Amino acid sequence: LSVLLSLLVPAHTTRSPDCGGILTPSGLRYLAEVSKPHAESVLRQDLMASPAPDPSPISPSRNQIVSVKVDNFSLTLIPDTGMRLSIEVDLGITSAPSATKEMRLSILADLHVEMNPEGNLEVVTSDCKPTLEEVQSTEEMDRSAPHKSSGSDVDKQINVEKICLEVSKLLLFPNERLMSLAAPFPITPSCQVQYLPLAAPMYSEQGIIISLQTTFQVAGTVIPLPVSPVPFSMPEPASSSPSHLILAFSEHFYTSLFSALEKSGALNVSLLSSLTTATLAERITQMGSLFQEDLPVVLQAVTRSSPHVVLEEDKAIVKLFLTAQIGAGSSLFQSFLSVNVDVTAWLHLSVADTRMIISVAAIEDIELSLAASDVGPVLAALLEELFLPTIREEVPAQINVVLRQGVSLPHIASFTYTDVNVTIHKDYVLIPCNLKLEAR
Repeated sequence: LSVLLSLLVPAHTTRSPDCGGILTPSGLRYLAEVSKPHAESVLRQDLMASPAPDPSPISPSRNQIVSVKVDNFSLTLIPDTGMRLSIEVDLGITSAPSATKEMRLSILADLHVEMNPEGNLEVVTSDCKPTLEEVQSTEEMDRSAPHKSSGSDVDKQINVEKICLEVSKLLLFPNERLMSLAAPFPITPSCQVQYLPLAAPMYSEQGIIISLQTTFQVAGTVIPLPVSPVPFSMPEPASSSPSHLILAFSEHFYTSLFSALEKSGALNVSLLSSLTTATLAERITQMGSLFQEDLPVVLQAVTRSSPHVVLEEDKAIVKLFLTAQIGAGSSLFQSFLSVNVDVTAWLHLSVADTRMIISVAAIEDIELSLAASDVGPVLAALLEELFLPTIREEVPAQINVVLRQGVSLPHIASFTYTDVNVTIHKDYVLIPCNLKLEAR
């Protein structure tokens, strides 16, 4: 699969997948199930539309379709090719008050998803075979076994070719919804994420495989991201999955997300310490000459290099590299210490609706080292004693405020995710879930 993906994807580093999804055969069955009432509504509208009044008063009355019922609607996977749509529609037709007959319209269509020149995915019909059969009639002479109808008024009225031209519209995820897959979603007021399909999907026995590349925008500009050390390909499930959809996100995706947040300034934090300049002067004697009044001590932490996310089995950690300016001042901030702070923290991942909720669950390790000082040398042990409790408590709390809205997952309009299971593996995260059509 990874060899095939590498052939599909251009060779330069700016176009490599970092996440993707597999729509499974059970996902296709669910899409068929929820599309059935929609298809019935579309066909009813198309087939029961009143014909134009005939100008000739002596012409015989025309057949009229009085009922449309979709009896069967199924979507099946054809590995290496696409999908097959099978529809059976029962039509009730009347030509006079006393004569009603039943016809069956069967449609067999082969569909696949292509990538158009604009870079959007769209459903394309490659083959469509409609047949129309008479089932039964209230007229005595028509009480016979089903037979193919040909050249009748009904055939003229039911424009099967037109139905075939627009057969993909009978699905509940036509091209407008597929376009919503690549819409930009906000993470913070100044940072957005967008998932771009890299190529048309591939079809395997496990399902329809879509490879996506994430881009992040900060203040409306697409930002360069760290280069992924290894190309990512969708890990296929070993056996058929009961879930409708399996999403996968690479380690590189999470590092890119935190890099985008860092570039937008969202990871820069201001931490209010429980210390004051007077209490600090008791431990660092040179402090006394800097501040005449007793002021609260503040830590202003900014990122000094890009964060890094590491995924192991059942474990996700983020490494943050901060520099904290420690100072005080009611109107003008005056820094007296500069401290490098390296934080290693556990990440907790969950899903709500169509958003991935990421939070800093607990800090695993913090390293403090003195970068610059206006109050003479300060021992590492004293730095930790004075400032570690504030950093340990406040850094996760403030980052979680930034992350609390969650990051939108790739999804199509009107569908949400349920029965979600998030599994962290080495180098990637797997999210099997079910689709649920939201009530309109």
